[in-house]
Amino acid sequence: MGADLPGGINRMKDSEDQIINTMYSTLGDETRRRLDEITGRIVKTKESGGKIAVVTGSGPNIHEGVTTLLAQLMDKGIVDGVITSSAVVAHEMAGSLDRVKRVSGEAVGIDHQLLPKGSLFEITLMDDASLAMIQEEMPVDIGLIDRAMKAEGEIIIKAAGNMAYPMGLRTERISHEIEALARMTGQSFERIAGLGADERTMIGAGASKGIPVIVSAPQLIGGGAVGLAIGDSISLKQRSQIVARILEEASVIIESGIALSQEVHDGPYETYTGHGIWSAWEGVHTYSLEGKTLLRIDLDPNLEKVWHMEKSGGEVQRSVDRGLPKTKILAVPFRMEMSGFARLEGSIPIVGDLGRVWPVLAHRVARSLGITLDFISYPQETEKGKQMRDWIVSVVEILNRKKMMKKVRDLLAASAHSQPQGDAS
Repeated sequence: MGADLPGGINRMKDSEDQIINTMYSTLGDETRRRLDEITGRIVKTKESGGKIAVVTGSGPNIHEGVTTLLAQLMDKGIVDGVITSSAVVAHEMAGSLDRVKRVSGEAVGIDHQLLPKGSLFEITLMDDASLAMIQEEMPVDIGLIDRAMKAEGEIIIKAAGNMAYPMGLRTERISHEIEALARMTGQSFERIAGLGADERTMIGAGASKGIPVIVSAPQLIGGGAVGLAIGDSISLKQRSQIVARILEEASVIIESGIALSQEVHDGPYETYTGHGIWSAWEGVHTYSLEGKTLLRIDLDPNLEKVWHMEKSGGEVQRSVDRGLPKTKILAVPFRMEMSGFARLEGSIPIVGDLGRVWPVLAHRVARSLGITLDFISYPQETEKGKQMRDWIVSVVEILNRKKMMKKVRDLLAASAHSQPQGDAS
């Protein structure tokens, strides 16, 4: 995880301290106070042997380098469990970020019915080694790639393995194979994919370090066929139990740019909000969010508004107790996760750009714990952020199928040796 970044931005040097401190100073007074508070809680938790869990969505978490930063925090022993989306898994299988060329699909011979709105078609710009790896696995239309490279178009960096050829198609196809391997071994899709993924991805770091990385049930639909394959790799009950155990073991839970988080953090096996009462009644293993710190990084100002209403007068809990519609009572556009979040005594909202909040938080936590990070993310619109994105494209590799298959064989061999042998008499 220590490969050099352009300009040395992977090393926490004095110049980086200055950049992080400048970002910190531009945040509002209340945001800085809350960041100080959560930094202290994380440091105290780690120093006492406790665990930190992160629940992350796709979108800005990929584009701002936050998922790559989280892989670094996992590698350094700061993050102990990740709950994420199938879209993130799909992107990480393809190296997190891609550089693609966008051209007119019809100009390069693609059927209009196959093209998305705008009729653009994308080609992944990759090195020869990655292209050769894909060619060993599936036929690749080199003529199509050549036509696109000669056509007019623009080159951009975007979330990897999505709609660009051939990386997107390769990700879709290999997902079926990973699903079959997962079912054969009794492992999750995320675990099997992680065996072949770059260790600078969350799934790769998780597989390497033995840290659970799992897609929650509400975050399954995404990443095309990857989401479907993830959903079919293990049962929903098993998946939800893995999510529950990550949250049960964590003292601090950080939610980053995620929708439907209520269905994650107070799902079918959580009792403090009441949703897991019948699971507990029936003797199923459950857990409680009581006493936990729940940080949510989000741009929606209504989160802050609802949180203040609850802290100042108990409005949310009162409406829940009386069975009243929260949207009307609170007079704000309401997302369900605001209810579960606001009612928890240990909840802390940070309404802000996660691309700025995460590097500040990670830097300050690492410094306090005496840990040197080899990678730090930066807001994508800054010069450092542009260098960071270029580095991710250039250095974070696509899933290596041969590496994955070898590790799966090793898993199967280890499992066979651990099975009790029958009576030879």
